[in-house]
Amino acid sequence: MKTTELPRWASGFVLPVLNLLSALLVAALVIHLLGESPVESLQILINSAVINPEGLSYTLFYASTFVFTGLAVSVAMKAGLFNIGAEGQMYLGGLGLTLAMLAFDASLSPWLLIPLAMLASAVFGAGWAFLPGYLQARRGSHVVVTTIMFNFIAASLMNFLILKLIPEGDQNPASRVFSEAAWMPRLGEWFPVLGDTPLNIGFFFAIVALAVYWVMMTRSPWGYKLQATGLNQHAAHYAGVRISRMIIVAMLISGALAGLAAVNSILGSTHYLSLNFPAGAGFIGIAIALMGRQHPVGIFLSSVLFGALIQGGFDLSLEKPNIPQETFIFIQGLIILFCGAMENLYAPAVLKLINAKNKANKG
Repeated sequence: MKTTELPRWASGFVLPVLNLLSALLVAALVIHLLGESPVESLQILINSAVINPEGLSYTLFYASTFVFTGLAVSVAMKAGLFNIGAEGQMYLGGLGLTLAMLAFDASLSPWLLIPLAMLASAVFGAGWAFLPGYLQARRGSHVVVTTIMFNFIAASLMNFLILKLIPEGDQNPASRVFSEAAWMPRLGEWFPVLGDTPLNIGFFFAIVALAVYWVMMTRSPWGYKLQATGLNQHAAHYAGVRISRMIIVAMLISGALAGLAAVNSILGSTHYLSLNFPAGAGFIGIAIALMGRQHPVGIFLSSVLFGALIQGGFDLSLEKPNIPQETFIFIQGLIILFCGAMENLYAPAVLKLINAKNKANKG
């Protein structure tokens, strides 16, 4: 019998790999046009971002943040929502974290400060996602439009608030540095081979978040209801799912995860709130969710890939001046293009090959 749908292994693994290779081939052409060898550039990137222990440490540090933004977008996607507001939600999560640290970093122990920071960032991120979720559920306002608007509002709001948090006489647009009690322990202190890098225990938190996400989506009734809502709201409604409530809850969880992404960046690296600290991590989360097909393993691997592009791209631009740092923003855009808008480009060809193989086996 002729197969009309791709098997799970093909849609979840083969297509993303083909899309990634297509993006990298286009990127290789661009690097060639810039006058550099694509093969040599790839070798430099891999050595800098993966093989070198210190470079790998930076890769995993960036990936720790991307896991949370990728999960944020994925949870919303499971409910049939396209949350483009992870950037703003991460920004507000950083604000909640900072307010908690400025109030308590001198009086509480690290055992209380880090959980408090995570709670504050999750609450503020969820709070910023609540109104777009409510407007989608109760008023029919499209979540794509509202979350885009809320990104701009978050940026303007943070510009105003950070100026209020600047210590008197300081010209740097940032809050004061938190006390060392509020700094996340760095893995380099336990594993010296990783070097003096910002990789911290936030990496373990990211792994735990992936595991919890997998359990909730595959082993819980709530996860089944969430995915049923995303697949067919009418069928889910007749099965007893309260659609409006599910949409709001999904956006709250999505916003909380985006807010948690700020913990790794702030408590693990800068130790203060600065302007534009998300640096596009919320938008990268969209690419990670698309490329990873909302699967925890795919999200992790995609996060590592984007972390490697950032770390390896920085070193490559230093060694190859003809390749500017902006080239890797372009490569990220290519990956989003092929894994998002063109995700099914190779689906007909792969399906044809599978049917041909099945026919040959039967014959």
